[in-house]
Amino acid sequence: MLWPMPLHHDGPLARLRRGHEELVLGLLRKHGPLSRAELGRHSGLSRTTLYDIVGALVDSGAVVATAPAAGERRRGRPVETLTLHPEAGQAIGIDFARRAVHVAAVNVAHEVMGSAGEAHEPDLPWQERVDVAERLVGSLAGGTLRLGSLGAIGVGVVGPVQDAAEEQDGTEPRRDLPLLLRKRFGVPVLVDNNTRLAALAEATWGAAAGDQDVLYLRLSHGVGGGLVVGGSLHRGAHGLSGEFGHITVEPDGRRCSCGGRGCLETVASVGAVLEAHDRADDLPTLLADPAAATLLDGVGAKVGTVLAAVCNAIGPGVVVIGGELAEAGEALFGGVARALAADLMPISRNRVDLRPAALGEAAGALGAIALVLHESPLLARYPASPDSEEHT
Repeated sequence: MLWPMPLHHDGPLARLRRGHEELVLGLLRKHGPLSRAELGRHSGLSRTTLYDIVGALVDSGAVVATAPAAGERRRGRPVETLTLHPEAGQAIGIDFARRAVHVAAVNVAHEVMGSAGEAHEPDLPWQERVDVAERLVGSLAGGTLRLGSLGAIGVGVVGPVQDAAEEQDGTEPRRDLPLLLRKRFGVPVLVDNNTRLAALAEATWGAAAGDQDVLYLRLSHGVGGGLVVGGSLHRGAHGLSGEFGHITVEPDGRRCSCGGRGCLETVASVGAVLEAHDRADDLPTLLADPAAATLLDGVGAKVGTVLAAVCNAIGPGVVVIGGELAEAGEALFGGVARALAADLMPISRNRVDLRPAALGEAAGALGAIALVLHESPLLARYPASPDSEEHT
């Protein structure tokens, strides 16, 4: 359900007002709950203009004002937070990982309604992967999710997005995936790299929530990451940003799947670490072996060297490390922190915060939702066009 703003004129002042309303609605869609003061800082609108716009949006039902809970109140006047009306729209995120499908649902008030996942064989055809996704979506929110109210679907996929027609996991081309999903759900579909989306999720709901400049690295069966710059996902000129796993750390090292030699992925992926340990068949066994501490520390040092180089170039305030290998904890993070301290520019050493990821396997799906909330015109129907009332 949407709540159109009643408009009766289309002169310069009316257009300016609609622009202000769209700005406020867009900020709430992107950032979630904000106070009036925070809205003022983000929007640049004067206090008088902002309060007038917010008041009209609250009166119309498009925006909801909520006072803090009793336990959260401080001295003085309670600070209200403003959100989009929870029923104004919902967004679905789907992460098509190499060996699993993960889904999540969030409404435009940034309330997570549920998440689910299911593993599958790596060669499962795309049609069947979409069947799994549809079934998982149907299970969210206790089966009460109203698909008809969805504003859009965000989708994460493995590998460079612009090469969607060239599969890298042996299955048939995925170029028709957006069309297939749109036919299933009847809404627009936005697609991006799933690891890059995990970076956006960690900056929206996870370990770096609220931070504007974030470097994310995932150490999994592959190694990759993403950058959030100025609060927005950075893709690069050709959608290739975040390929940190293919930065060389051992010039004479092993040949990498990308064609290079000695890439970080040949050292810090799950498979590479298991092969180097030589006494564990799976990651849980390796992580339980005290003798693996030296190996993990060395891997962490190489990871830290790469991260320091990227930090010196980009200047993030937070570095987040996720993926299965991050479960090694201090055995890995100690080496990372030591390399960062050694290789970051001295002026930056106390300005980069290293944190473990917080969202786990749901990160890609949640990042796909963040992509929708940041970029999709979910609220395109309000404020309504000047002549909308004549046709309703």
